[in-house]
Amino acid sequence: MTAISDVYLYALIPVISILLGGVTGLFTTPSGAFKSSVLHFAGGVVFSVVAVELLPDIIKNHRPIEVGIGFSSGIIIMLLVKFLAEKVEEKSEANKIKNALPMGLLIALGIDLVIDGLLLGVGFAAGNTEGILLSVALALETFSLGLAVVLACVGLNLSKQKNMLILLVLGILFFIGAILGITLLKGLSQEWLELVLSFGLAALLFLVTEELLIEAHEEKQTLLQTSMFFVGFLIFLLIGMVA
Repeated sequence: MTAISDVYLYALIPVISILLGGVTGLFTTPSGAFKSSVLHFAGGVVFSVVAVELLPDIIKNHRPIEVGIGFSSGIIIMLLVKFLAEKVEEKSEANKIKNALPMGLLIALGIDLVIDGLLLGVGFAAGNTEGILLSVALALETFSLGLAVVLACVGLNLSKQKNMLILLVLGILFFIGAILGITLLKGLSQEWLELVLSFGLAALLFLVTEELLIEAHEEKQTLLQTSMFFVGFLIFLLIGMVA
């Protein structure tokens, strides 16, 4: 059993990764192909965690009512978050001020990172292997998000310190979500745990299909970038089998 202190350390990995992604964007000019490859790989990893780790645990407990409620709730909430984030982004663009921060994007990312943190708690509630693999997968996602934030702020004449402060706030939001997830999910009954795992299953599938892959496909695709999804899936499939 992984100690709580170790779980918190794993929760720090995605936080550090979002800062590294930001630093990469600040001091280099990463290509669209590189960003797309990272997003494809992260999508494959998250999908592998869902298919290999979470889904078998959910199915073997044979609780269809809890699964139905949890999965449906996950989809509804993720759709609602996406809808609200798009509305905020549209309002921000309609009232665009010169050199203003992209608040719609930042609010959407903040909400997304809190949910991702909660999902890390879901992973550790399902088991240590699931939590560790999900920590690595989310680190890849947060790296790409840190990169995206810096690229979105290009032209706003922000100092490197302000860029890093924005990234740090986003990282803290993820860590808060992770602490809440790990703390609140500890000691749940089997029925409630099944409901929460099903919610996380839906949210992770939404993350792959509606965020990571859509953002990855904004760039012109090559066979190499497409293959990174399957490379990520295979690597973490094999890790999950031997871990």
